[in-house]
Amino acid sequence: MEILVMAGQLILGLSILVGLHELGHLLAAKAFGMRVEQYFIGFPPKVFSIKRGETEYGIGAIPLGGFVKISGMIDESLDTAHTDTEPKPYEFRAKPAWQRLIVMLGGIIVNVLVGIMIFVILAYKNGNTYLAAKDAKYGIVAYDLAKSIGLKTGDKIVKVNGKPITDFNEIRSSDVFLGNNSSYTVDRNGKLIDIYIPNNFVDKLADKKAAGQFIEPIEPFKVAELVPGQPAGKAGLKAGDVITSINGTPIQFYHEFTDIVKPLKGKPLTLGINRSGQPVTLSMTTTPEGTIGFYPEFLLPITKQEYTFGEALSVGTQKAFQVVFDNIKGFGKIFRGEVSASKALSGPIGIAQNLFGGIWVWDRFWTVTGLLSMALAFMNALPIPALDGGHVTILSYEIISGRKPSDRFLEGAQRVGMVILLGLMAFAIFNDVFKAVF
Repeated sequence: MEILVMAGQLILGLSILVGLHELGHLLAAKAFGMRVEQYFIGFPPKVFSIKRGETEYGIGAIPLGGFVKISGMIDESLDTAHTDTEPKPYEFRAKPAWQRLIVMLGGIIVNVLVGIMIFVILAYKNGNTYLAAKDAKYGIVAYDLAKSIGLKTGDKIVKVNGKPITDFNEIRSSDVFLGNNSSYTVDRNGKLIDIYIPNNFVDKLADKKAAGQFIEPIEPFKVAELVPGQPAGKAGLKAGDVITSINGTPIQFYHEFTDIVKPLKGKPLTLGINRSGQPVTLSMTTTPEGTIGFYPEFLLPITKQEYTFGEALSVGTQKAFQVVFDNIKGFGKIFRGEVSASKALSGPIGIAQNLFGGIWVWDRFWTVTGLLSMALAFMNALPIPALDGGHVTILSYEIISGRKPSDRFLEGAQRVGMVILLGLMAFAIFNDVFKAVF
């Protein structure tokens, strides 16, 4: 079922974004009097289509893209039948270069506007819920990756890159992992210490084995909900219980609980409980995975910040463009060899697994869709032939130089671009399968 949910979210998200992207091209083309022959969401074979006026609107069976076919344009279809005839007034090639440039930018502009709109609406609707740095008063849990750069459990991170922090999540921001020469300043037993983060550290974070195992706040907790049929519920643990000891060892924080219980796979244990001020003792046997079956409620105070629409407009726009800046930083690290492409790049399988997840949560769906919209705008803007950015580069050259490249050159560029894109797609899908299996 989780696989179906992941696939459903991916297909819906991509269909929305691709449909709107191609609509940007279509509307711009029609605005300048160009004939649009086809508008399709998905790639052939064709599932359904309907013709309205001069345009065939349809859905393809492969939901990983889409296309608009504009008369007189050399595009990914590599249709060059028109090149031996004089340009007709309604053809792409007959229009001024500045109009053709706007048509090619249409999809990118729409993706940017959609990404901004999604983040603005989410900011206005949900505000910002976060753990204030001052409220993480017990410090951090340092997992193996954190220990490898010198952090210790109990450290209190007070600065990131020399600047005081207000939101605990600033510790795990893209400015830290995608920047250069980043550092933490920690309070360790009253002494300030600078911890430097290697420039290639994000490569280690991207490793599947390290997922979620870097830094967490030290959190007191209580039992929020029991998992039916699991040892905790069968033994009598109740929502609201506070676990105070395990096998006689006092505990206060959730990481202490997991550190003790996880190694006890399939073994008996005794919990000391505070139940509404009364001590209770419960005995049970852990599962083979080293769990007892409950969801924790963390007790550190959470700060909720509401936004006016004007504030949401600013915050949402900033979040949207942060995606673009992060992509630029990420590619920079790949080109410098600080991050391996196999860990950094994901195809459709990786996106479905790592971003959408197996449970359909609308806020998360729209957040990921917003991220993808900005990422698609960035990727399409790259100056690679067959992408919008490739067309924009050639058209910009034509406008500046006053010389239009030959149809033969445009056809060759499209062929090279298609080879590059197909190679990248094959690499991304193979990489997804490899990471999922191994």
